[in-house]
Amino acid sequence: MKNISIVIPLFNEAESLPELHQWIVNVMHANEFSYEIVFVDDGSTDNSWQIVEELKAKDSNVKGIKFRRNYGKSAGLNTGFAAAEGTVVFTMDADLQDSPEELPALYKMITEEGYDLVSGWKKKRYDPISKTVPTKLFNWATRKMTGIYLNDFNCGLKAYKYDVVKNIEVYGEMHRYIPAIAKWAGFTKIGEKVVQHQERKYGVTKFGLERFINGFLDLLSITFVGKFGKKPMHLFGLFGTLVFIIGFLMAAFIGAEKLYFLSRGISARLVTDTPHFYIGLVSMIIGVQLFLAGFLAEMIARNSPNRNNYKIEKEI
Repeated sequence: MKNISIVIPLFNEAESLPELHQWIVNVMHANEFSYEIVFVDDGSTDNSWQIVEELKAKDSNVKGIKFRRNYGKSAGLNTGFAAAEGTVVFTMDADLQDSPEELPALYKMITEEGYDLVSGWKKKRYDPISKTVPTKLFNWATRKMTGIYLNDFNCGLKAYKYDVVKNIEVYGEMHRYIPAIAKWAGFTKIGEKVVQHQERKYGVTKFGLERFINGFLDLLSITFVGKFGKKPMHLFGLFGTLVFIIGFLMAAFIGAEKLYFLSRGISARLVTDTPHFYIGLVSMIIGVQLFLAGFLAEMIARNSPNRNNYKIEKEI
């Protein structure tokens, strides 16, 4: 098994690939690492794949995977993880903004300090304010919702134990939340290291402002799946029951008040004349719907082929 696998998803980065490859090779040779570089071409429309083929022809440590169309960074990482064979697996972007000079220190944190995952932290960024401010808000929200206190979740430069990448699945746009996915898979020793951020040398960024909207929605999704994926009734059933009880108590109070007035011969308005009746009625309907949603989700979860797919670390 090689010391290091470097998974590099790419999309239209032909200009940067030769320089990135040579930079990585220099670092690997200087530190006497055995290595492989896994380039995953995410449906590039330039000559990126041709460059990968040329690199493969002169360097047997290069692997290349090409998608027929653009699927996104998560698909590239997941496919690269499946192909990786190194003791420590790195991910980095293909745009030369991640420095291969950081790899030896990250490697030591995994192999000597026992971390399962180490995420880079681009403390000093060379990005416009339109990108840095939303990123800070995104990182703050992710820390609060996942309980993982990293400063830069979306840094492309990360290091993983081999077991981590073989026991997680990255899909959709969940590449931003790999630390959370790893934590919920049982890999809890997650660290962070300040890394150098380079200015983009070639091309333009492939991500627009919509990534922050998609990122927030993905955060809600992964938080729910991580906490309630195998027990959805615990969420929907709880809230459904609470909302139904509130509505029922409101309706019961209105009914009891009506009966009390009638028993005393006091003129009482119609129950339908009070807004509390409709609030109570709607609350009971919503409560029943939430409960049924939880019941259906529970039935789906119980019939899932992965319902008992638990990650076993050791067995004797």
